[in-house]
Amino acid sequence: MSAALYNSTILRLATEIPHHARLADPAATVERRSPVCGSRVTVDVRLDETGRIAALGQEVRACALGQAAAALMGEHALGRDAAELAVARDELAAFLAGERDDPGAWPGLDIFAPARPHKARHASIRLAFEAVAEAAAKAGAPAATPA
Repeated sequence: MSAALYNSTILRLATEIPHHARLADPAATVERRSPVCGSRVTVDVRLDETGRIAALGQEVRACALGQAAAALMGEHALGRDAAELAVARDELAAFLAGERDDPGAWPGLDIFAPARPHKARHASIRLAFEAVAEAAAKAGAPAATPA
């Protein structure tokens, strides 16, 4: 393991993933998989009446970087709406790609700075944020009405 990529904070986060159980009755579920490494994250959400995440469940089968990202997402996702989650997803992706100097306002994402030159690791780091943003948007979308 490279010390630059896998530090003690990342390894600790990888073992402390909050909401690490699927929800029994989610409003939406999204699974994202990285074709590069095979990492997989499944996220379940339920929204409150204002469209914010009220309950979150996740199943994470990923490398330590993907697990750490899922931990950071899970720590701060409750109470967020789809727009906030999409911003966090997009800011993280831009940070990893070198398109911005900071990872945005989401707490803790700066720990992934050493992974920026390692493009093959980016997909795994982004999985949980991509899944939760998509799940929140899907859960908040108006239900289709029969014609």
